[in-house]
Amino acid sequence: MRTKLRLLTISAIAGVGVLTLAAPALAHVEVSADKTTAGATDVTLTFTGEAENPGGGIQSERVVLPTGIAPAEVTLVKAPSGWKFTRNSDGFTVGGKALKVGTDAVWSVKIAKLPDGETRLSFKTLETYGNGDVSRWIEIQEPGQDEPDNPAPLVTLKPGPSTAPATPSAAASSPAAAVPSTATSPADAAAPAAEPASSDSGTSTWWIWAVVIVLAIAAGVIFAVRRRKPSN
Repeated sequence: MRTKLRLLTISAIAGVGVLTLAAPALAHVEVSADKTTAGATDVTLTFTGEAENPGGGIQSERVVLPTGIAPAEVTLVKAPSGWKFTRNSDGFTVGGKALKVGTDAVWSVKIAKLPDGETRLSFKTLETYGNGDVSRWIEIQEPGQDEPDNPAPLVTLKPGPSTAPATPSAAASSPAAAVPSTATSPADAAAPAAEPASSDSGTSTWWIWAVVIVLAIAAGVIFAVRRRKPSN
């Protein structure tokens, strides 16, 4: 009796294991970039929408662009045969005739320029099937947190090179900004003008002394004449 019970238990556990392995994994929409540096230009993004609906094939993929990327900066590179590319106010849509059930949707777009200073770009995606079902891959994946149930496709970037302008002190110390040694400073230009003033002052002083001497001589002559004049 115990042997039969053990066999039944082992069979049940094995059956659960087989079912678990046979169960399909949770599908996602994934994205990858051929350039992964913030601020990079002409970047190709490749999206893969994994088919998960047994009742219909994927018919369209609507992507909401992250802040810093405008719809006008996105162009189609490739998409499933017969699908069209349409820009929306907040992103773009690729879609057309529904794919065969179980067929993944793969499409690529080119971004003119990735945002500067951003290191995590989330592309919220709505995946619509031919039977009308919609899978919403729109939850933002936060750094250090567990992946949410319906994560938005994520591209992780490396910081780009600094493009900060040169500081005033650096510009002042550059050879181009240095003042030539032959330039005349305002103080140097004013110095020669002061010399004539000094010369004029000396000339005026000599004229004063000359007048004083002449007046003294005249006074002496008058005094001498008066002394020689006989009294009545």
